[in-house]
Amino acid sequence: MGEPTPQQVRDYISNALPCTRVEVEGDGRHFFATIVSAQFEGLSRIRRHQRVYQALGERMREEIHALSMTTLTPAEDEAGGTA
Repeated sequence: MGEPTPQQVRDYISNALPCTRVEVEGDGRHFFATIVSAQFEGLSRIRRHQRVYQALGERMREEIHALSMTTLTPAEDEAGGTA
C-alpha cells in the first residue's frame, strides 16, 4: 500500500465525519489538517481529536505516520479560528 495523498486523507475524514470544511496538507506520511464540524460542539480539544482519529481508524496505524490538526466548530471557524 502506498502513502496516502492529502486528498485521500481529506476524503477519509470527510467520509466518516460530517464536516463543513476539511483542508489537508502533507507529504504522504506527515499531515496537517483543519477540520470544521458541528460534531465538535461542546467537546474539548482532546475529544475532538479523538473523533478524527476514530474517523481515520486503522489508517492512523497503517498509513498515516503523523497528523497535526486544528478542529473547529462552524461558529469558531466563522470567528476566525479561535477554539
